[in-house]
Amino acid sequence: MINPIPESEIELTAIRAQGAGGQNVNKVSSAIHLRFDIAASSLPEHIKERLLALNDQRITREGVIVIKAQTQRSQDRNKEEAMLRLQELVDSVATLPKVRRPTRPTRSSQTRRLDGKSSRGAIKAMRGKISD
Repeated sequence: MINPIPESEIELTAIRAQGAGGQNVNKVSSAIHLRFDIAASSLPEHIKERLLALNDQRITREGVIVIKAQTQRSQDRNKEEAMLRLQELVDSVATLPKVRRPTRPTRSSQTRRLDGKSSRGAIKAMRGKISD
């Protein structure tokens, strides 16, 4: 896990939530709109590059991550959820993927596979019509 992102680099805006919720939705701006500029952040360069290379709909063409949190009724909990989602996104690119080294099947596994194929073919050949 990478260090927490400083709040000075995050722009938070309170907006009205969408959907059902009665008068609370109409009166209170409880949803949070989080904006995080990747290029202007203090993240290490390799993490910035990997974030910008992600094919994620939350990242704009300008390199700004936009997260909208509106599932909770309180603004504070929506803010926590948005910050958590941003941290999870950054952490997902912080860990390098494991390098895959190609391997070859063993000779015995190849012969087992071919034996299975030929025995299966023999079983299917037995299903044909019997001719005199």
